[in-house]
Amino acid sequence: MDEAKFDALVHFICARCDDPSRLGATKLNKVLWYCDTGAFLFFGRPITGATYIKRQFGPVPKDILAAKDRLIARGALVEREMLFHGYLQKQLVALTPPDPSRFSSDEIDLIDQVIKAICDGHTASSISELTHDHVWEAAEIGEELPLYTVFAHRRGEIDETDVAWARAEIARAESERVVA
Repeated sequence: MDEAKFDALVHFICARCDDPSRLGATKLNKVLWYCDTGAFLFFGRPITGATYIKRQFGPVPKDILAAKDRLIARGALVEREMLFHGYLQKQLVALTPPDPSRFSSDEIDLIDQVIKAICDGHTASSISELTHDHVWEAAEIGEELPLYTVFAHRRGEIDETDVAWARAEIARAESERVVA
């Protein structure tokens, strides 16, 4: 994981969300998840390379608490707890502007789209439910959720072309094993 870029992304997201009550810890974790998996899907590489693990409310970056502590210690963010719809919400508020130079223009576009979709279109509960997909269901609490699992959402029907390819690959592998 690129720790500096991960910290920069957390700071960037917190600064881009103009109303901290629309972000909260659960939504921040989901914005990070969808930014990294979206980049992996569309660009062939994640933005940060963070490791995500299964938690009760969906995927969580393994190093989010350390990143939060680093950003608070640097004076980039402050954490506050506020009552929000009857629940105690942990909010991270940006105290300084983020450095967008760590991100490509494509990454910034993706980040902004994800922030808007999650902060404007979901509650913490609804975005958690959305991340409770078949990949999340298959993992145990605390288990890593590799980014390549994003491809599991692209399920399709197996046809004769797929079967022919698989048979050819098996034959090739068997012939290489015999020769070796």
